Formats: sequence, C-alpha cells, structure tokens
Amino acid sequence: MTEPQTLTKLIVLYMLDKVDGPLTKAEIYDFILEKEYSNYFTLSQAVYELTEDGFVESSATHNSTYLALTDDGRDTLTFFHNRISEGIKNDIDVYLDENRREIANRMSVVTNYYRIASGEYVAELAAREKSTELVNIRLNMPTEDSARAICEHWRDASSDIYSFILEKLL
Repeated sequence: MTEPQTLTKLIVLYMLDKVDGPLTKAEIYDFILEKEYSNYFTLSQAVYELTEDGFVESSATHNSTYLALTDDGRDTLTFFHNRISEGIKNDIDVYLDENRREIANRMSVVTNYYRIASGEYVAELAAREKSTELVNIRLNMPTEDSARAICEHWRDASSDIYSFILEKLL
C-alpha cells in the first residue's frame, strides 16, 4: 500500500471517529479534496478498500451514500492515528466543528424511499436525537414522485410533525 493511500484511509477513519454517526460520502470527499490531501482516484480507492476490509460500513439512500466507522476501523485507527499529522487532525477538527450543526441536522432527519412489489413506493421518514430514534414513519405512496416529494419535505416539517403527534397522543 502506498503512503498517500494509507494516509487517505487514516484521514477517513479519523473523520468518522470524530462524529456520533455516519458522514455522507460527499462530506468526506469535499473536505479531503478541498484540502488537497488526496486526489479523487486515490480517495475513491481508499474508501472502497476500507469498506471491503470491514473498517467502514456503507449504506445508500435515494440521494446519499453514508459511511460509518466499524469497531475494526476504530481499532485500526487506535494503532495508527499517530501517522496523521497534528495539522491534518486540526483541519479535520475545525471542519467538523464549523459544520457540526449541518452534520447534526442531517443525521437527525433521515429519509429513504423504495419501490415495493405492488408497484407503489414506500417513503421512510425518521427523526433522531443523538443515537435515539424519536419517530419512524413509513408511508405507502402511489408514485415515485410522491415518495420523493414526501422525503424532501420531511427535513423541514419533521419537528412540527413530531410535536403534533406528541400533542395529539399525550
């Protein structure tokens, strides 16, 4: 394994270790490519290998791919974190701190939709606070467009809908 690829893998692991949930692939790629710590090819290969080797879990929704650190990834980072310079660690910490609110908001509201055997679509909507799921709703929708629209509006309406449900049920 080449040194740039090793460093790229360690940067990805470090970023994932510093958050309380998954990051989107786009968040990781944007940071690493903007700071020019890696090129796109090396980064893509590193993420692929981390996933294949079980250090990172990958999950996809209709519009994003999420990456999360596994226990094996955390153990590996523990052994090799000293190979990441303090400057890079500081850049990561600053980036995550500056984007903490957006990352937390994205992690707290999750959506997905998929087609079922009947030809309809199911829109899955969830709201979380830290690692606790507050609400999880599945709605059958007649078309992909309606399922997508429900998912797109959930981010803005989830707090009001959750409050409404609690008010009506308590």
